[in-house]
Amino acid sequence: MAFWKSWKYKNLTIFFASILFAFVLTRLEIFHQLLFSLGNWGYVGAFFAGMLFVISFTAATGAVILFILAEQLTPWEIGLIAGLGAMVGDLTIFRFIKDGLVNELEPLYERFGGSHVSHVLHSKYFHWTLPLIGALIIASPFPDEIGVSLMGISKMKTYKFVFISFLLNFIGIFLIISASLLLKH
Repeated sequence: MAFWKSWKYKNLTIFFASILFAFVLTRLEIFHQLLFSLGNWGYVGAFFAGMLFVISFTAATGAVILFILAEQLTPWEIGLIAGLGAMVGDLTIFRFIKDGLVNELEPLYERFGGSHVSHVLHSKYFHWTLPLIGALIIASPFPDEIGVSLMGISKMKTYKFVFISFLLNFIGIFLIISASLLLKH
């Protein structure tokens, strides 16, 4: 335990361990069965599908669950509940990045010539474009990690991020479910 307390790169270690853990989980058939059974859980399933929808490793599974739920729930219901779940998933990533990952990565950037990157990222042009690009990524059907990271780097306040994340995820999920229903008929 003393080693962990003194370890400088806790967040990076947790980040890479979670990637490895997710990779192992995706190889287990029982995990896939559990995820697909979420389609039978109504609103609870929509909430968890929203959380899965924002993470790269589980985005496809989250989308499949949302499409299954579209047979039982309206696009509005799925958009609201899954948007809330997606916001919780995004907030977890946002806090992880904002609360320590950036601080751990900064010395590594500086060590490998990152002063130029840091200068560009802190210029007046990137001050407003990072959150804008991040918002576009969150609203898209692509996984949100990069968009959330850009918003975390931009020093956005948490309460603003929560509102923006929910709104964009609600709109994105609502449009995807509505489009899938239109194409189905």
